[in-house]
Amino acid sequence: MKNIILLGFTSLLTDVSSEMVYPILGLYLASLNTPYTIIGIIEGIAESVANLLRVFSGGLSDKLKKRKPFVIFGYSSSAFGKILLYLSTSWVFVLLARFVDRVGKGIRTAPRDALISESTTDEKKGKVFGLHRAMDTFGAVLGVIIVYFLFLYSKDNIPFKAVFLYSVAPAVLAVGFLFLVKEKQIQKVETKKIKFSLKEFKNIPYKAKVYILISTLFALGNSSNQFLLLRAKNLGFNYLSTIFLYLVYNISYTIFSYPAGIVADKFGKKIIISVGYLIYSIVYLFFALLNQNTANLIWVLFIIYGLYMGLVEGQEKAFLAEISPQEYKASVLGLQYTLVGLMLFPASFIGGILWDKIGPYATFIFSSVLSLISMTLLILI
Repeated sequence: MKNIILLGFTSLLTDVSSEMVYPILGLYLASLNTPYTIIGIIEGIAESVANLLRVFSGGLSDKLKKRKPFVIFGYSSSAFGKILLYLSTSWVFVLLARFVDRVGKGIRTAPRDALISESTTDEKKGKVFGLHRAMDTFGAVLGVIIVYFLFLYSKDNIPFKAVFLYSVAPAVLAVGFLFLVKEKQIQKVETKKIKFSLKEFKNIPYKAKVYILISTLFALGNSSNQFLLLRAKNLGFNYLSTIFLYLVYNISYTIFSYPAGIVADKFGKKIIISVGYLIYSIVYLFFALLNQNTANLIWVLFIIYGLYMGLVEGQEKAFLAEISPQEYKASVLGLQYTLVGLMLFPASFIGGILWDKIGPYATFIFSSVLSLISMTLLILI
């Protein structure tokens, strides 16, 4: 349990740092007169790189029977990315900063999740991943609160650079907790290695294989959350209101994450994830239908969106870890992240294109439909 708590505090502090930055990143780019398509490209590249690296870090972690070095290096890279963001003067530099930050996330995530999984029992995996996600999201709440008050009381009406600089401190502190984590020795298992080519895809257990494909389809419609914040701005919300909307979302996310893990252990993770996909579809449909007269409904939608995240985010990892063989665990998690990552770039790119060429409603309708299809397929397996 000590490892779970230490890793939880690391994620908590890292999210304080990241969420000081994230809710204002799109607004910062907009202040630089960046088109929505470019914002989609930046977010798509950043998230795709993070996910594409996970299979390699996961596979190498399995091969070397080591988790901790990857986790430390990954969190350190993310801290460096915040420094680069502070130095940015154009969207090109923001792209570089996001790239470095997400490289760190890609390197650390699969080994960290495997380390968490190996620090508990199968019966408690849902609860443990839910706890980790709750601590992670609580850090996000703190980060958004900090940036809200920085904007509220700053003499500079738009203190983007000050926020970016302050975000470095918790990111560096987070790395310190990792040196207290004790890694368990991983038993060597003689088995055929999965290379993750299309030819070798058949070696993955059927249920895990199908779920990976379904989550990949869902990811194609899962464009960046920046579009949700930009939608609020599009409907007339100012900087403070937009940041506060993101705070409401994170509070909702925090409240639901841990109970979702308990419910998932009792009723089944597949059911919880299916319900989450349905909620996502409904929320995005309403985001598409909002107008100036119904704009205040967006407060309710951000709360419900937090419920979706609480239900799905931690449980996707727990479900995949549960149905994956021990000897392939980090690699299979990494494979899922990679296939999902391949979709994240087109998801955000398509979202930006649809917004610029048709309108914001098209971005959200596209996501809603794919989520509904994914939910239906998941129920059938």
